[in-house]
Amino acid sequence: MESSTPRTTVGTTGTPVTLDAIDRALIHALEIDGRAPFARIAGVIGVSEQTVARRYRRLRGTGVARVVGLANPQRLGLTTWVVRIRSTPDAAFAIAEALARRRDTSWVELTSGGTEISCVARLGSNADADNLLRHTLPRTPKVVDITAQCVLHIAHGGPMSWREKSAWLTPDQVAELDPGHGPLNHDLDTGPSGVTPTEADTRLFEQLARDGRSGYAELASAAGQSESWVRRRMDELRRERLLFFELDADPAALGHRTTAALRMSVPPSHLADVLAKLSLHPEVVFAAATTGATNVIAVACFRDETELYGYLTTRIAALTRVTSVETTTVFRLLKREGAILTTLRPTGAR
Repeated sequence: MESSTPRTTVGTTGTPVTLDAIDRALIHALEIDGRAPFARIAGVIGVSEQTVARRYRRLRGTGVARVVGLANPQRLGLTTWVVRIRSTPDAAFAIAEALARRRDTSWVELTSGGTEISCVARLGSNADADNLLRHTLPRTPKVVDITAQCVLHIAHGGPMSWREKSAWLTPDQVAELDPGHGPLNHDLDTGPSGVTPTEADTRLFEQLARDGRSGYAELASAAGQSESWVRRRMDELRRERLLFFELDADPAALGHRTTAALRMSVPPSHLADVLAKLSLHPEVVFAAATTGATNVIAVACFRDETELYGYLTTRIAALTRVTSVETTTVFRLLKREGAILTTLRPTGAR
C-alpha cells in the first residue's frame, strides 16, 4: 500500500494540487464504478457528498483524473493496433500532432527522448488499416520506419485497474461500490454484439468519452434522445459489454513520473503464463499479446528511472521465459484515452 501522507503534485494543466487519503480513496472508488453517485461514494469512504463532489471537480479540473466512458472496441468489431514510427528528430512532434488529431487514435506519445512516436489506433476494417499504415504514414515526409503490431489479447488494462493494486480501499469498501457489471473479459467479450449501435449511440459515446460523469440531461441533449432513453440505453450497452467506464488518471500526478513500454519476445507456449504474471505486477498498467517480432507489450509506471532499473533487474529478470526485452520511456504524452493533452498548433503552422 502506498503512503497516506498528503503530497503536492501537478496535474496536466500545470496547477499544483495536494492529494491526501480522501483523494486516493475517491480515485480508487471511481476506478470501481465511474458512474457511482457521489452520495454512495461519500458513505463508503466516510465523508460528506459535498466533499466528494468538490474533490472530484478539483481532480478533473487540474488534469489529475477524470472518468471516461469508452466503447469496447472488440464488441464493435474494431482492431487495435500499436504503431511505432521513427522519423527525423525535427519532424517527430508535427507527426505526433497530426496523429493526435485523428479520431481513430486513442493514445499518442513521443518516446526515446522525442525521436519516436508511439500511438494506439482502433481501426474498423482492413481498408482503414491499409489507409493509415500503407498509405498515410509511409507517404508522410521524414518518416523513416513504421512498425505496426496487432493486439491479439489484452491480459490487463482498461477497466482492470492499475490503481486498485494500491489497495486504497478495503475489500469491504470495494464490495459496497461494485456495480455488478464485472470487469471486461478480454477472452469472452469479443465478436459482434446483439446490439447494433446507432447514430444516437455514436453521439452518446462521444459525450461520455469527453466526460464519463455527464448528467442524463446533458447526455440526452448530445444523443438527441430523451433522458429515459439514455438511462435504458446505457444500461443495455453496459450489459452487452459495449460500454465501460474507466478512471483516466495522470501517473505523473500520482507520483509516477516515469512511464515505460516494454516489448518482449516470449515463446508461444509460455505466452499465457508470462502475461498472467505481468498482470500481477503492481507497476503494470497494460499487458497484451501482439503480432510482430516482439509478441508481448507491457506498459508500467515508476517513480523514477532508478525504480524502473530495479524492476527490470528483478521482476522482469525473474520471467525466465522472456528471451528479449526492449524498453522505451515516454518523453511527452499528447493524447490519452482520446483526450488531447497538449495544445496543438493550428494545422499548417510552423
